[in-house]
Amino acid sequence: MSSLPPAHAALFHQLHAAGLLLLPNVSDAGGARLVESLGAKAVATTSAGVAWSHGYADGGQLPVEVLVATVAEIARVIRVPLSVDMEGGYSDEVGVVGEHVARVVGAGAVGINLEDAGGSPELHSRKIEEARRVGGRLGVDVFVNARTDTYLRNTFAPEVRVAETLARAERYREAGASGIFVPGLVAAAQIRLIAATVKLPLNVMARAGLPAAAEVAALGARRLSAGSGIPEVMFGRTAALVAEFLRSGTSGPLTDGAMAYRDLNALMAAR
Repeated sequence: MSSLPPAHAALFHQLHAAGLLLLPNVSDAGGARLVESLGAKAVATTSAGVAWSHGYADGGQLPVEVLVATVAEIARVIRVPLSVDMEGGYSDEVGVVGEHVARVVGAGAVGINLEDAGGSPELHSRKIEEARRVGGRLGVDVFVNARTDTYLRNTFAPEVRVAETLARAERYREAGASGIFVPGLVAAAQIRLIAATVKLPLNVMARAGLPAAAEVAALGARRLSAGSGIPEVMFGRTAALVAEFLRSGTSGPLTDGAMAYRDLNALMAAR
């Protein structure tokens, strides 16, 4: 069984039923605790952020043991549903993907992302089926968010992206997916068409050119993820701060805009 209440799975499904779920993506337990304290209705991990925070490259390089430990740490400090970015399941062996899903759910996740990386929809469908089977065995109605990279990786010509996305979405729905995630999709007309056609909640990702959240909701999307944007900004600002400190040794920038030590410490002590 998952370490989080079974009701969290039902709640996470409900959050996709109407309106737009704004889902911040975090890298670690401290970030998750902060995000929850700011009012997030659910928390998700970003594979890139988790990998970078442990000194690994994104793209299947993170050891599954590290991912599972991170999930357990996050689940320990939050009281809202947790979804975990599992990339492609960290294997092309369907049974192994199932084992990884079981470990992540056992650590506290009620939702997962599985991506096709623009590759074989047949293999991805089998992974989705296995994730659904594993969730049933564990007694958790896992929200399987099927990510397709038809836009993000520029694998498909612009004129066929919509058709390919719709075909894959239907295939993944039949395999048991709970939602469809199309990162890189930003055009309003295409968001509207895909949201209206796909019989699953549509997830888009924050990206330059994406309409404002209210318009994204009006277009029919049901989830807006931050993706790797938050850790990218954090690393960028940290790099600039450290570079200036190493250059000048000036103390001022180290306190500009900082959360107070006592506030951060109290936030972490609350859980």
